[in-house]
Amino acid sequence: MALFPQEALNDGVRKREVFGWAMYDFANSGYTTVVLTAVFNTYFVGVAAQGADWATLAWTLVIAASSLLVMLTMPALGAYADMHARKKALLGMTTAICVAATVALALVGRGDLWIAVVAMVISNVCYSYGESLTAAFLPELARPHSMGRVSGWGWSFGYFGGMLSLGLCLSYVLWAQARGLPATEFVPVTMLITASVYGGASLATFALLRERAVPSPAGDSADAGGTAMQRLAATARRARELRDFSWLLACGACYQAGISVVIALAAVYAEQVLGFKQAQTMMLVFLVNIAAAVGAFAFGYWQDAIGHKRALAITLAGWIVMTVLAVLAQGPALFWIAAVIAGLCMGSSQSAGRAMAGLFAPAAQRAEFYGLWTFATRLSAIVGPLTYGLVTWWTSGNHRLAILSTAIFFVMGLALLMPVNMQRGIDAAKARG
Repeated sequence: MALFPQEALNDGVRKREVFGWAMYDFANSGYTTVVLTAVFNTYFVGVAAQGADWATLAWTLVIAASSLLVMLTMPALGAYADMHARKKALLGMTTAICVAATVALALVGRGDLWIAVVAMVISNVCYSYGESLTAAFLPELARPHSMGRVSGWGWSFGYFGGMLSLGLCLSYVLWAQARGLPATEFVPVTMLITASVYGGASLATFALLRERAVPSPAGDSADAGGTAMQRLAATARRARELRDFSWLLACGACYQAGISVVIALAAVYAEQVLGFKQAQTMMLVFLVNIAAAVGAFAFGYWQDAIGHKRALAITLAGWIVMTVLAVLAQGPALFWIAAVIAGLCMGSSQSAGRAMAGLFAPAAQRAEFYGLWTFATRLSAIVGPLTYGLVTWWTSGNHRLAILSTAIFFVMGLALLMPVNMQRGIDAAKARG
């Protein structure tokens, strides 16, 4: 376990516990990779919505609706988890529901739009809950000076998990296509594969990860939900004391909007603009995951060395370059280069944001603050893909203009990062306990 040096971890944290925590990223990344990025998005557009003119917009609306539900509920859920010390219990419940809803996606056939919509909304909401709850364990495990590398371990494990799910699905798809089976036969099986990996791999997390939080006296209140909302309202009123966390939320909401477009619509862009087939798209996403795993792992160490803010700024510049290359691509070669850059930047920027949020979160309110971070990222998952969908609708399917509009989100994120003062933000978090 030299991968997890003890000096990077808080007192009392065992290496196997960090492995268990990182395994949750391994488990849930298959959902992002297969369902959101490589397979079900194009299946939704072409099969469930039967390739209608509004199909891409409908997909973005589904993502937006699920993200809106998370925005409205996750901060209070995080506050509840803090007060009752129930991050792990809630993580188990949301994981089980997400796995079950992913299984339900296997029931979707041609024209089964409403089954697809309901199962997607439920699965994506619960996936987002799990992503936020597991992130709230990070400050309990890692020392402040090692937050970047430990976050990077999790993200890199996650991309290997995504590659496992995608690799199994790709093998099955190639086998099925060689026998002339249609997408309505093999895509449902990929949903079952993804759900199995998600549920099976997450068992390591629940076996090894400890709940270290202590219940708050407020958790005994008869109106626990109301108390959680009061805490959130108090956090908002004291925003001036947390101005660097607020700047980070605004920055994250912008650049994550661009990332949300890449996750939800890159495969659609590749198929609609460049004529990629299902197997080519899956291999493209597989390459992106390899690059993302390397980027997240190596970047975590680099991030701790050069500073979180500077490192995040460099990755945002990389995202801007990637977007320009994607727009200019007339054939597969340049688009593959853009995909590699996207992979390197994806793991790096998401790892950096999670680590910075952990440094700015008061010790007694970690789940709540990660709930606020999730609020910002879910807002981005509404604005980014919905903007893309609207642009394609308004321009009668001009995907190049839609992907070009994505660059604006990365430029805005870079501008909003500039006012962030790392030391001031860390001091503010310590002052609040």
